[in-house]
Amino acid sequence: MSGFIGRLIQVGIGKETTRGTAIAPTFWLNKLNVSVEDKQNIIIDESTIGRIEDSVGGKLVSEGAEGEISGKVFDKSFGLLLLAAIGTVASAVKETTAYNHTYSVKNDAQHPSLTIEGKNPNEQLAFALAMLETLEIRAEVGKFVEYTATFKCKKGATASNVPSYTAENDFIAKHITVKMADAISGLDAAAAIPVRSATIRITKNLERDDTFGSTDPADILNKQFSIETTIVLLYKDTTQKVLYKAGTMKAIRVDIKNTDVTIGGSSNPELKIDLAQAVFTGWEKTTGAEDLSMETITAKATYKIAESKMLDCVLTNTQTSY
Repeated sequence: MSGFIGRLIQVGIGKETTRGTAIAPTFWLNKLNVSVEDKQNIIIDESTIGRIEDSVGGKLVSEGAEGEISGKVFDKSFGLLLLAAIGTVASAVKETTAYNHTYSVKNDAQHPSLTIEGKNPNEQLAFALAMLETLEIRAEVGKFVEYTATFKCKKGATASNVPSYTAENDFIAKHITVKMADAISGLDAAAAIPVRSATIRITKNLERDDTFGSTDPADILNKQFSIETTIVLLYKDTTQKVLYKAGTMKAIRVDIKNTDVTIGGSSNPELKIDLAQAVFTGWEKTTGAEDLSMETITAKATYKIAESKMLDCVLTNTQTSY
């Protein structure tokens, strides 16, 4: 074996039927990078025996795996990552063979688990109980819409599923619309904002449930659920700065809709994320002497009591369910 390049690494994901029991991938991902690997926790024995050497041994006390997967956002496979990130999904026919998958925050500490299977020329491993910790969606003019997902899992076990890839639809910047309004109900009629780049980041704050009797975690649990967004645009007026200074809260929509592709009868592959109530937590402008001045807005989504939710998220594709 003469070694290999990263292009030869393959990765698949599947939703577990029995939590913590590995399952074959539903989707093999067109990834950009994957770095999910075993991570051991070793404690060092620093007991003294009349010597100046700093230790006399070590013990393995816990095992698991962690890492990240990054790639382009595709209309079908991304639905599993959204489920792992948000917690619940309801799938329904939109028209003919097009389906809407509506995601809602699962209000507990045990969100769905995946199995991640990684294959390279040296080994093929399945990482069960893969819990998503962060999911970042990035969009920028001139680029594909991409994501990075980080995970914590059980240690890898030998696997042998044969990679098989599904044709999917991707998204680019021209497919994206960003809007703001006083409430979600006003987003349809709101004017689009001329954005240069946007990022949405979901954070789950995972914690291993380590117990006596095993070096494997009994479970991996999510704690508080948070969403932040960052938007960059040309600094043409003080509209966004005023919102920031006033502590104003707005509903924000990021709608990613591939109008170049028709599915079903007249639908398009689409990912629409509405934040019910976001407070602006940061505002900055660039001041380079030779550059156009840009403004960067950061906002934190909050739960809107009047609407009983933090977000609406709908994925439209030809996948029947997740």
